[in-house]
Amino acid sequence: MALVELSHVSKRFTKGDETIVPLDDVCLAIEAGEFVSLMGPSGTGKSTLLNLVAGIDRPDSGQIIVAGTEITDLSRSRMADWRAQNLGYIFQTHNLIPVLTAYENVELPTLLLKLKASERRQRVELALEAVGLADRADHYPRQLSGGQEQRIGIARAIVSHPKVVVADEPTGSLDGQTSEQIQTLLQRLNQELGITLLMVTHDREVAGIAKRQLSLDQGRFRETNVRMQPNEIASR
Repeated sequence: MALVELSHVSKRFTKGDETIVPLDDVCLAIEAGEFVSLMGPSGTGKSTLLNLVAGIDRPDSGQIIVAGTEITDLSRSRMADWRAQNLGYIFQTHNLIPVLTAYENVELPTLLLKLKASERRQRVELALEAVGLADRADHYPRQLSGGQEQRIGIARAIVSHPKVVVADEPTGSLDGQTSEQIQTLLQRLNQELGITLLMVTHDREVAGIAKRQLSLDQGRFRETNVRMQPNEIASR
């Protein structure tokens, strides 16, 4: 069984007299350890898909199974528990809490888990090491660069050892050089730690770092063939 399975999923929104259908009877399977990118014009449903996989939103029809759990059937409280244990989310705008240090921002998701203080501390330290910012643990967001803030956001997404990490335009607000650093980091987390990643991007080059690329057009998926390796990113 795939780690993420969408079966005949549809999602509709109503805007005045208009019905918008970003996802129309879509099916998708993502295996454990895959790195999948999703492209498409603005408004085509890319972020909608991430929110459905993350359990933030619910489909109008169809079934979504993540890590063996049919999340479309979960109550709000059970969904919150499931998300804390299984899902990491990387945001475009970091979403760090300004009054908390980098360490405390990364620690937040672990507070929802039943962990001993020593285990929580170990997870936070390992996550910070994984993104190369162990030496910035006591810094506040205002003391970090945009790239460092995003790396803290990535550490926060992986600290709970989630089954799946979804990323919504993770390089969208960064300059070219910093974007390349984040791309390399995402590839390393996938290849070295085996983290399953589903990433939305509007940038064709960023999409190319994934082993598998999809595009979303008129509510349906299609496979694309962009491929880019870490050494190609570094040479750009």
